[in-house]
Amino acid sequence: MSMTMILMTVLGIAIFAVGLLFSIAWHELGHLSTAKLFGIRVPQYMVGFGPTVWSRKKGDTEYGIKAIPAGGYIRMIGMFPPGPDGRIEARSTSPWRGMIEDARSAAFEELEPGDETRLFYTRKPWKRVIVMFAGPFMNLVLAVAIFMGVAMTFGFQTQTTEVAGVQQCVIAQSENRDTCKESDPVSPAKAAGLQEGDTIVAFNGRKVEDWATLSDRIRQTIGPATITVQRDGQEQTLNAVLKKNAVAKKDADGEVVPDQYVSAGYLGFAAQTEILPLSFGDSVVRMGDMIENGVDSIIALPSKIPDLWNAAFGDGERADDSPVGVVGAARIGGEVMNLDVPAQNQIAMMLFLLAGFNLSLFLFNMLPLLPLDGGHIAGALWEALRRNVAKVFKRPDPGPFDVANLMPVAYVVAGIFICFTLLVLVADIVNPVKIT
Repeated sequence: MSMTMILMTVLGIAIFAVGLLFSIAWHELGHLSTAKLFGIRVPQYMVGFGPTVWSRKKGDTEYGIKAIPAGGYIRMIGMFPPGPDGRIEARSTSPWRGMIEDARSAAFEELEPGDETRLFYTRKPWKRVIVMFAGPFMNLVLAVAIFMGVAMTFGFQTQTTEVAGVQQCVIAQSENRDTCKESDPVSPAKAAGLQEGDTIVAFNGRKVEDWATLSDRIRQTIGPATITVQRDGQEQTLNAVLKKNAVAKKDADGEVVPDQYVSAGYLGFAAQTEILPLSFGDSVVRMGDMIENGVDSIIALPSKIPDLWNAAFGDGERADDSPVGVVGAARIGGEVMNLDVPAQNQIAMMLFLLAGFNLSLFLFNMLPLLPLDGGHIAGALWEALRRNVAKVFKRPDPGPFDVANLMPVAYVVAGIFICFTLLVLVADIVNPVKIT
């Protein structure tokens, strides 16, 4: 590897690290701003974990940066209510009970005179939901803003109606070969005189402006058809006889389904690709697809563990859709800066990488499991439900839901997340996902 490649890799990693730190700070800013809005005291706002590198106190909050850029947090007074006896501190010989009491004690360890009215648990459930949702929501806002901005200004690589090349013969796509045999019939495109550089503007007399429309009409046609092309500034009409052939299957969104084929009309040419900006509506649809794919990926995480293990400790290949951690994403950032593409393409790819990371932060934090934000949201919603049910049936107010009782479960969940993170880390180091 040359010195230039090393420097560009370091630059890509550094750019991703800056984006990562900003995303974390942006997330915690959502928690901080809404907590202060509702009068909750926040002693600390920190980006990172481990030893403090820099900090400054303003008002009653210490703002700082820590050495390990792997997350961040704010500390709010009174995250958990006191125990049933009203005491903040207690001790138990049970290790599970001890976890609960330690969590309760930590929530009050910086309690100062006057804080009785600034405790997190004393706020109404809907306010607590807003405080805990604000962090992931900031990541969602950032992901949407980046994605929509890049999609509408830079765009995506898109197939067009321009001809990039003409197939010489009819070959079933399921055969996975490019060389023609003597027995293969001449392709309809070649027989009709279609040439590289032609732009197809109409098919069977009906105007076409995009590849998706043209592809669908070709697939629906077997037999004679007219093809109007723009060639050397003039329109020409070609006559073709489309043949039935095994072509790649498409799903409802028009995307190719791998290793599945259908019988359909076949013309026999390759479409040119260009990077084209999307309209606002198309960008919204693409963003929706991105969120849907993100949700599917979160649901599929457990099923990815065997392949991850084989990739990390065996001889298994790393799948393109394999989960990637911070190290893997930073490595991809380094690879992006070494691609032989224009600088604007590199910038767009880095921004899309950052948008994907923020979307993942949003979806992951919304899981209804402690210690994630979604777990605290679920606790607040459960409390609201209990209190409203009690009110309807004229029963005594059950009081705040004690999320501290779920801390043993939170430790188990955190342990599972840590193990999964370490597995992804090893896979990212020994068998990383690579881009081409």
